[in-house]
Amino acid sequence: MDTMAQAGEELSISVIVPVLNMAKTVRDLMESLMRLDYDDDKLEIIVVDGDSKDGTKEIVQEYPFLLVQQEGRGLNAARNTGIKYSTGEIIAYTDGDCVVPQGWVKAIVANFHDPGVGFVGGTLEGYNKNETLSNYMDETFFQVTPGFRFRIEGTDLRLLHFPAGANMAFRREALARVDFFDENITYGFDDLEPVEEMGLKGFRIVLDPEVNVLHQHRSTLGGLMKQHFNYGRGGTLLLINKRTSNLAYWFSSYMIFMTSMLVFFLFMMYLWHKIRHPLPLNLGLGSLGLFMLVIMFYYLPVSFSTGKPWKLLVYPVLDLLRGLTFAFGGVYQMFRSTSQKVIR
Repeated sequence: MDTMAQAGEELSISVIVPVLNMAKTVRDLMESLMRLDYDDDKLEIIVVDGDSKDGTKEIVQEYPFLLVQQEGRGLNAARNTGIKYSTGEIIAYTDGDCVVPQGWVKAIVANFHDPGVGFVGGTLEGYNKNETLSNYMDETFFQVTPGFRFRIEGTDLRLLHFPAGANMAFRREALARVDFFDENITYGFDDLEPVEEMGLKGFRIVLDPEVNVLHQHRSTLGGLMKQHFNYGRGGTLLLINKRTSNLAYWFSSYMIFMTSMLVFFLFMMYLWHKIRHPLPLNLGLGSLGLFMLVIMFYYLPVSFSTGKPWKLLVYPVLDLLRGLTFAFGGVYQMFRSTSQKVIR
């Protein structure tokens, strides 16, 4: 299809939704997908189930969408399974804990009328404004959910401006050029790796704030920490499988920084315990305090604009906990992967 035809016609699009035990949230998504404003002949919706045990499949079967069983293990396997059953020129993804607006598909497709665009990513916003952790995830400096305010276009990913798997779309031919999703990468970074690869092949990457979905962020501290522990595990798997990528470089740089900071702090505490002199204690606590003060400075505008000064203290602590948990996940996966190689 040439450029003029693309500009004048709607592109066909396949919306793929991986789900696993999402009975509590999937109905809201299904209802929102029913309200999408797009030509029915150009739109198909495919739900890929990872063998849910909580009634998720039964809820999905109430709607006129294609439900298929996941082939293989992991989220990328579910994404690839959906591609096998899809026919659209554009392949879009969202998750079972999201709600999409009526114009979501049209906003995605508008970007693909330019044939040089291979990927479009949008923003995620928590839809429960009464939950502290949900608001924190929208306001934190260390965002894992994209919150960019201006359109970004280029051929590479930018640090702190990453798209998310719950709101992304690919041109089918561009995704095929990078051999779809790498099923060796799980837990985290799994959705970013093919985006980086297609940028290296010359396809343009677009981050469009007009492409927005609502997402149910983690609502418990335990759930948030588990999520970031798994993200760290995914970073190590990325480093093992794609060590030359920029994503792997950013991850390894972060791991070196966090590990060095933690080792320094623990060594100072150990030294203080051994010699009973205040200098190591002051150095250890001072370095931690300086780190926290830098983060607190960032949250000054957030605290004032929301009228909630407690965020100035709570948010930096949450950032530190997330950062450490992320690093622990990376170290855990490194030891696990290394031990598996030794056993083999």
